[in-house]
Amino acid sequence: MPAPTSKRTPPTALIVAAGRGLGRAVAEQFLDRGWQVIGTVRPGRPRSGLHELAETAGGRLEIETLDIDEPDQIAALRGRLDGRVLDVLFVNAGITTRDEHIPVGEVTTEEFNAVMLTNALSPMRVIESLQDLVTPTGLIGAMSSGQGSIANNETGRREVYRGSKAALNQFMRSFAVRQPEPARTLLVLAPGWIRTELGGPDAPLGIEDSIPRLVDVMLAQLGTPGVQFLDYQGRTVPW
Repeated sequence: MPAPTSKRTPPTALIVAAGRGLGRAVAEQFLDRGWQVIGTVRPGRPRSGLHELAETAGGRLEIETLDIDEPDQIAALRGRLDGRVLDVLFVNAGITTRDEHIPVGEVTTEEFNAVMLTNALSPMRVIESLQDLVTPTGLIGAMSSGQGSIANNETGRREVYRGSKAALNQFMRSFAVRQPEPARTLLVLAPGWIRTELGGPDAPLGIEDSIPRLVDVMLAQLGTPGVQFLDYQGRTVPW
């Protein structure tokens, strides 16, 4: 594990959308590596896997509530975290259409907007709002997808989801251009095709196959300035 980005012990990671699935697994991996973790869950939801994780975390896991699609809640979280210092800010978010393979020209405006809001706009709102809490040598990242690669799109399908992740990647590149020099570490990460509610039962990877390696990639890149699109094995993904 690289040296922490400051003299504080332990370093702190904020994992947004950590209530279950990939987000919870990312939070658990940072805890396993000795980090302090702040994880967010959606308000009004029943007890989550993150709450169960907190019971064994020895006080190193704090739970905040956040619906990333609600700008007022993002602002409220920013206020509650005022004065905190983060070494890592990572946003995990991903939904798809009810018919995941519907052509983009046939999707309803409501459903298109919902996917683009949650997968592209809301993560960037979180990042823009909380970026000043991250140390100058820290890391800001978002969960993308290999399906967000325009260059690699040779099969089509999952068009709206693909488009939302490609939009997220583009927004992160624009965000990177606006950063002062030397820039922080900025990552959009492709976790692979994983057996989750979103990935489905036929995916070749389990969470345990991907997420530990994904966090390894984050920690290996911590302190490397600039923006990169990487997969869970640390390989560059074509934009």
